[in-house]
Amino acid sequence: MNYLAAIGSYFIMIREVFKKPTKWRIMKSLILKEIDELIFGSLGIIIFISFFIGGVVAIQTALNLTNPLLPRNLIGFATRQSVILEFAPTFTSIIMAGKVGSYITSSIGTMRVTEQIDALEVMGVNSLNYLVFPKIIALCFYPFAIAIGMYVGIFGGWLASVFGGFCTSADFIEGIQLDFIAFHVTYAFIKTILFAFIIATIPSFHGYFMKGGALEVGKASTTSFVWTSVVIILVNYVLTQLLLG
Repeated sequence: MNYLAAIGSYFIMIREVFKKPTKWRIMKSLILKEIDELIFGSLGIIIFISFFIGGVVAIQTALNLTNPLLPRNLIGFATRQSVILEFAPTFTSIIMAGKVGSYITSSIGTMRVTEQIDALEVMGVNSLNYLVFPKIIALCFYPFAIAIGMYVGIFGGWLASVFGGFCTSADFIEGIQLDFIAFHVTYAFIKTILFAFIIATIPSFHGYFMKGGALEVGKASTTSFVWTSVVIILVNYVLTQLLLG
């Protein structure tokens, strides 16, 4: 029953986020601040993860192509499919749920503990719109970061394959172009947009409605990461079944 109540409170929170908007002059600066902290601040870890994941996928694929009849361009094909379909949008989003989600929960939770949210309400400000809406808008730019991750991941696979001696550059590039389906990129971006909304709202929910002191802020951050990851995995399964099944 507690889970049903929490789900209901979450959707009520989503509705309240879009009611009684804050003045654009104030909201604009909040959005730019969140873009800087949530997107630009995460590009480094996204690039780092994507590069080495692409390299690992390429090496593992090459090591499993033991049959001499199998063409070496399959290394590029497998790297492209793995990075675009799963690793860039889903694996990176789970990492972001830990980095960005914990930041969102702890920042809003600290405001709740120090009664700053109550002060906003007393001043007649819609605190949910003021705190959560800029994060949702900022994370609408998250697909651009994932697009960079896709490119870097495939580039990492190319470097690992060519300089590791597993295949030639021509074979790898031929594999990247082999049986390319443009909808797979669209599917990845659809997933990414939904994951961005999840990363923005579920940690905000746990931070906004937390109770207690400083110790509970840490617990709320851990809980929000767990539930954000669970929802991302479930949504990933449903979307894959709907769009590719």
